[in-house]
Amino acid sequence: MSPHVNRQGIPVCRRGNVCGVMNTDQFFATDKYNISRSGQERLRRFFSEASATAFVIAGHTDARASDAYNMRLSYNRANAVAKVAASTGARVVDVRGYGERMPRATNSTAAGMAENRRVEIICIR
Repeated sequence: MSPHVNRQGIPVCRRGNVCGVMNTDQFFATDKYNISRSGQERLRRFFSEASATAFVIAGHTDARASDAYNMRLSYNRANAVAKVAASTGARVVDVRGYGERMPRATNSTAAGMAENRRVEIICIR
């Protein structure tokens, strides 16, 4: 099973399918993609309790670094979350990094940048 995607390869999902949006600051140090122990445990609980047949994991960043850097960082963070998911037996069908390209809030304030630094876990039911 693979998710539906648009012409740019971005998963197309109804908002109800996003079962988890987690602020990456809760899991990662600045400019890092290794997940803290507490973050790993929280993610393990999430994947163990989620009622989905598969997951798509998408990483996002704020706009403070270059596009190329943010694309790589967001993908590495999403991949780190996917590894935790796989360790629980969860089925991950896609891992994507969007960098700063899909902001949820403005990047002109600290609060907005914090909201943009996130990992979205899309549930496929």
